[in-house]
Amino acid sequence: MSVSEQARRARDAAAELAVATRTVKDAALVAMADALVARTPEILTANETDLAAGREAGLSAAVLDRLALDAGRVAGIADALRQMAALPDPVGEVVRGSTLPNGLELRQIRVPFGVVGIIYEARPNVTVDAAGICLKSGNAALLRGSSSAAHSNAALVAVLRDAVADAGLPADAVQLLDASSRDSVKELMRARGLVDVLIPRGGASLIRTVVEESTVPVIETGVGNCHVYVDAAADVAKAVAVTLNAKTQRLSTCNTAESLLVHASVADAFLPPMLAALAEAGVTVHGSPEVAAYSAAVVPATEEDFATEYLSADISVAVVDSLDAAVAHIRRFGTGHTEAILTDSASAARDFVARVDAAAVMVNASTRFTDGGEFGFGAEIGISTQKLHARGPMGLPELTSTKYVVTGDGHLR
Repeated sequence: MSVSEQARRARDAAAELAVATRTVKDAALVAMADALVARTPEILTANETDLAAGREAGLSAAVLDRLALDAGRVAGIADALRQMAALPDPVGEVVRGSTLPNGLELRQIRVPFGVVGIIYEARPNVTVDAAGICLKSGNAALLRGSSSAAHSNAALVAVLRDAVADAGLPADAVQLLDASSRDSVKELMRARGLVDVLIPRGGASLIRTVVEESTVPVIETGVGNCHVYVDAAADVAKAVAVTLNAKTQRLSTCNTAESLLVHASVADAFLPPMLAALAEAGVTVHGSPEVAAYSAAVVPATEEDFATEYLSADISVAVVDSLDAAVAHIRRFGTGHTEAILTDSASAARDFVARVDAAAVMVNASTRFTDGGEFGFGAEIGISTQKLHARGPMGLPELTSTKYVVTGDGHLR
């Protein structure tokens, strides 16, 4: 089936979803969750096929980690759908309203986009998250995952479509595009008029290609070269713990810390225990000469290191002379995702928050909290680093647009 035909079927499904009640949509989400758990063995069998092919193809450890499913991860994905079912339905929410001087009643309400296309890499959890968040927000989902996750995605979508149909909604609310050819990506990016919005999730190359070549409107999700800045007024013990969590809690995610900046006045107290903790965790430090002076294990950092989103057991580290220098470094190398300051100084925190341009700024907290689930939004469809329409974790409201409803009584202009 061609992408255009799938998109037309998605538009028909979206028309039904747009008027579906919250009760019906939530029942479908719960049915999807239950079906995932009940059919976990077949999902894991399909996933193992992808993992075996990935190992043979020499995929990196970070990619294999994102690709891998086990019973616990499937259960977690299912739980995210149940949590989503408990969230308010954004469709129909009145964003603002008023009665105009002429008596017309004006309301701006949330409405679904319609058909949402998602292009993503080897993360099968995105398949479920995207399908669920689209359905809850009244949108049909066209999913184009990577060929490396083709078997996993096919198994997941088969489960989801059966559950959606059993719940009384059109199965075409969730569709998987062919991942064996780049043609499906090109067709999806050119399906203006059939697809309402396109969301890329993945590495810099994928995102850049979609943004530059798509004729369908794009919500850009960005890479995460996230920084932790340890200020002069930081509590050293807390700073070590938070930095270690930000780097090592999960290596392969976009909200993982990739660069550490340390104020020179606390370097003597902070860097020895921090470097020891990173070494114990198996993290390679790519450091400036000032950092290398504290440990022979430090690898000399290049300019490229400070610009890199590693997604691996690596981190770049530099010593800075001031908060101003830290902000300047972040402005140069940051990607607008998440930046963190660790400090006991309220004025330093305020200054950092005001001057750092990012979708999320953490004060004395790990960068790993930039996440739809952690923010209480339920499963997210991505983290937007652009500034139009949506920024930061995109939950249910960000998957809607608005329209104005104007009610009069025979009013003439």
